[in-house]
Amino acid sequence: MFEICKVCFWEDDGQDEHDADEVRGGPNQGLSLREAQRNFQEMGACDERCTRFVRAPLPHEHPDSGTPYGTGRTYP
Repeated sequence: MFEICKVCFWEDDGQDEHDADEVRGGPNQGLSLREAQRNFQEMGACDERCTRFVRAPLPHEHPDSGTPYGTGRTYP
C-alpha cells in the first residue's frame, strides 16, 4: 500500500518525473503521472472519479513552498 495524496488523490507508487509519461497500471490504474498532473490542473484531482475525495492544498504543500511536500511540479 502506498501513500495517497489528500490534495489530488494520486497514490504514490514511486513514479517520478523521469518516467512521468509511462502508464504503470497498479494503484493508479490507467493513468500516467503526467496525465494525473494535467487532470489536477483541469479538475483539482488526479482523476474525475477522485474529485469528491480531495481537499485544497495547505500553504506548505504548494509546489513553490520549498518543503518536502512542496517539491515537484503539479503540471507539465
